[in-house]
Amino acid sequence: MTCAGRGVCRHKQGLEGVVAKRATSVYRAGRIWAKLRHAETVDADVVGYVGPAARPHRVAVRLPDGRRVLSRALTAPLSAALARFIAAAGPGQRAHTDDGERYTTLEGLVVEVAAGTTRHATVSVTRIR
Repeated sequence: MTCAGRGVCRHKQGLEGVVAKRATSVYRAGRIWAKLRHAETVDADVVGYVGPAARPHRVAVRLPDGRRVLSRALTAPLSAALARFIAAAGPGQRAHTDDGERYTTLEGLVVEVAAGTTRHATVSVTRIR
């Protein structure tokens, strides 16, 4: 295990995260346990979007390893900011992610994403660069 300070540790075995409880709590089953998942933030090129240009729902990104995937649903502020960028960029073409999901192409935008290391490998946009 390597630790980068402030309790941020990474396992080379690819652990999803940890399950923890308050130090003052007793050991018992139930909702007192919290699951803390590991995620890394990386910059990703936006290659497109899903939904109407005026209110995109998700973005298609190219991750540093070359995969093209769709993000999770965008927050309202991120969707509004992306809509302004789309309006200035003009119409795009139809394309598909590596999994065959359809999107409208878009170029010239970089976002920071939290790429989860869970079983479902989710990608969440945290901000536009």
